[in-house]
Amino acid sequence: MNRYGTEDGRGRRGTTALLALTLAGGLLLTGCGGEDDAADAAKDTATDSRGGSAPVPAPDRPRGRGDHGYDGGEDEKNGDSREIAPDPDHLSTFALDVDTASYGYARRTLAEGRLPDPATVRPEEFVNSFRQDYDRPDGDGFSVTVDGARTEDEDWSLVRVGLATRPAGRQAERPPAALTFVIDISGSMGEPGRLDLAQEALGTMTDRLRDDDSVALVTFSDEAETVLPMTRLGGHRDRVHDAIDALEPTDSTNLGAGVETGYETAVEGRREGVTNRVVLVSDALANTGDTDADTILERVATERREHGITLFGVGVGSDYGDALMERLADKGDGHTTYVSTPEDAREVFSEQLPRHIELTARDAKAQVVFDPETVAEFRLVGYDDRQVADEDFRDDRVDGGEVGPGHTVTALYAVRTRPGADGHLATATVRWLDPDSRTPHEESEDVESDVLDDSVWESGRGLRVTATAAYFADALRSSGGGGGSLPGAPGLSELSERAEGLADRTEDEDLRELAEAIEEADRLA
Repeated sequence: MNRYGTEDGRGRRGTTALLALTLAGGLLLTGCGGEDDAADAAKDTATDSRGGSAPVPAPDRPRGRGDHGYDGGEDEKNGDSREIAPDPDHLSTFALDVDTASYGYARRTLAEGRLPDPATVRPEEFVNSFRQDYDRPDGDGFSVTVDGARTEDEDWSLVRVGLATRPAGRQAERPPAALTFVIDISGSMGEPGRLDLAQEALGTMTDRLRDDDSVALVTFSDEAETVLPMTRLGGHRDRVHDAIDALEPTDSTNLGAGVETGYETAVEGRREGVTNRVVLVSDALANTGDTDADTILERVATERREHGITLFGVGVGSDYGDALMERLADKGDGHTTYVSTPEDAREVFSEQLPRHIELTARDAKAQVVFDPETVAEFRLVGYDDRQVADEDFRDDRVDGGEVGPGHTVTALYAVRTRPGADGHLATATVRWLDPDSRTPHEESEDVESDVLDDSVWESGRGLRVTATAAYFADALRSSGGGGGSLPGAPGLSELSERAEGLADRTEDEDLRELAEAIEEADRLA
């Protein structure tokens, strides 16, 4: 199938509108959205961000599970996204996701003198941990930016798809929030840098939230307990502080009971016209009761779907149940991050959470259509757990990501172009639902092959940062952490030097920390 949905592979290059008709297609808090009956009537039309509708046929050929492209070698045959794109399939579809926990946990592990378990390394979370300078839309919804550059491997390039929401407004301009904090007080949380860190950050956050915001507090060890029902902060901050200060670690970890009680408390204290959210703070080392994410979330499915209460997971601890927390967030309409220092915790609880409570998009998905006349093969870097069947791109009953203001989402592709290819390269489309009306909207951007004229290391700052983070993640999840499988992958020593150079030129502390992490990985590998 070419980019016009035909089988002859020689599509005409004329009409962008025709292409849009035949295309088949997550802050701070990003994740999967719930189902909504109103979506059924909308799934056969596409409404762009300026209004107007057009019937859009579904893809005439489903892609199936895998994403596609660059074959990284024998160590990659593990059933993840590292597969060759079967011709004529040139579609890539995924749910938006801006989790960052994987990068934070990798930094913590490296600082302790250990290479992270490759299974905990998710490249998209490394990439999305860094600020980007994409153009912002004027209103709700997304802007779409597509660029790229050549790698040192012949015919292989990196293509970056950047999505951005409008800037976050001032706190006074957002809707009120009703936040239910579910705090792990099991014995393992007694380790320095776990419960104590969470208490400090929650105390600071309590002082920074508005008077019309509400907070509830649920604790769990072997059992769960609501220690503070939903409480308006205006006139009651001392009560909230007292409840936070009284937290102490006790016994085992019944995470399932904590999540269930947390959702019950959130529903009891639910307020109309505000953002209702459950915030789970845990090392996710569940050892009592339900320990399976799907089972836990099935018990609170009604609260999640009917009331739209999302789950935000905050991971802590040197021993951390990464897989369980990530699964809970992906299936729980939410997002995860990881904190290991007081600075991390203050940023998450005191800056990001209050600022990004508002939602601008629900069930957001992206689809990239590569032109088969120009592109021989490709693969999406990461997003292994967020893939969506191509034919489901415009099925608004299928979960996507929830995104708030001030967010950017980056997807990076390894792309092998055909020798001498010139012209249209790809079209990227993002589709989302209005958070209140559930009306679908889309925005698209075309990109030509001439964006690949420069090399990766001579490209703009944003693409170089993205490439550095992706190469680092790819090296860590390759055998031994010593070398990556992406095209043009430098050794860790060279990558460390490039990251240091970026940090020196930009004086960006986040890039300085990235350079230090790469240097430590190089030493350990």
